[in-house]
Amino acid sequence: MPETEPRPDDAGPARKAAILEKAAALGLDAAAVTRAWLPEDTRRNLDLFLDEGRHGSMAWMETTRERRRDPRGLWPEAVSILTLGLNYGPGPVDPLALLDHPDRGAVTVYARNRDYHDVLKSRAKALARHIHGTFGADVKVFVDTAPVMEKPLAGRAGLGWTGKHTNLVSRRFGSWLFLAEVFTTLDVPPDDPHPDLCGSCHRCLSACPTGAIRPDAPYRIDARLCVSYLTIEHKGPIPRALRPMMGNRIYGCDDCLAVCPWNRFATRTPHDGLMARAELTAPRLADLAALDDAGFRAVFSGSPIKRIGRDRFVRNVLIAIGNSGRADLLPTAGGLLDDPSPLVRGAAVWAVRRLAPDAATAEALLAPLRDDEADPDVRSELDGPP
Repeated sequence: MPETEPRPDDAGPARKAAILEKAAALGLDAAAVTRAWLPEDTRRNLDLFLDEGRHGSMAWMETTRERRRDPRGLWPEAVSILTLGLNYGPGPVDPLALLDHPDRGAVTVYARNRDYHDVLKSRAKALARHIHGTFGADVKVFVDTAPVMEKPLAGRAGLGWTGKHTNLVSRRFGSWLFLAEVFTTLDVPPDDPHPDLCGSCHRCLSACPTGAIRPDAPYRIDARLCVSYLTIEHKGPIPRALRPMMGNRIYGCDDCLAVCPWNRFATRTPHDGLMARAELTAPRLADLAALDDAGFRAVFSGSPIKRIGRDRFVRNVLIAIGNSGRADLLPTAGGLLDDPSPLVRGAAVWAVRRLAPDAATAEALLAPLRDDEADPDVRSELDGPP
């Protein structure tokens, strides 16, 4: 135990009970407490991840390294951290069922309805206001908006443990738990860390479509290979070798989460704002590819998908179209060869070459581009293999 941790006092358990009772009343499905501190092995794992460049183009992870390594780097006065969870479980629906329907787009479970930041932040802020008003303590709320190592903190607080896929696993909620944190100057007795219950299971490692996590390297992820990173964080053309492995995953990937055996204890989310919208459970790729910027903004208003923008999203859709094997989607891909966005045009070139019945058909469709295309990435697509 670090020397900077405060000594417990007699009133601490009562304060903790009152806070957790309030958290439950606010509709938070899970709440627990840890100290504003992370162990050295967690810090070493972060350093190794960054030093090996496995964060890809997420440069902000490197620039915030020191604050990320220690919660007190964000706020030196913090004493306790309440880690909060909100259940977004899909229930008995198989999140991977859409992978068998290549004309449809597979959207990760968490993005099928309202942006969870909005749903969770309001409850976390209400709890923080309660702590400040009741106990006079200072508070700060974080919902994926600051360099907070939320999964290790949640594990230390006992909400679950970091699985071999590097995501949090909960005995009660399986893989489907959104996280938030309330940092406070109040001394709240901490909960015990949760033990790792993965055992010898390696289903998540075997399920990864791109090898971002591997059976021979549990608890390590290479974001540069992860479909979630590629479809959400990566801004440029997706590496050609990885595209066939993505299938019809157009925003995120649930494969490693969905196969976890602990999901048998998970229940469907009770929160209306986190239940899937019908139009995002099995969207047609052709419909999504037809979205212009205004249409994209209208369809995804209030959704986390909106933040990646229309061009990146349609790039993902075109890769799924190229992987579909559906000849009837060739006109859809061909119709985007003159799109204003080079990112979209390049993905359209790849999709056309994948779906065309022969090289002559593909070349006939691509010929108009060869004369006028100036973007180097699009030209690379025109000159490279499908």
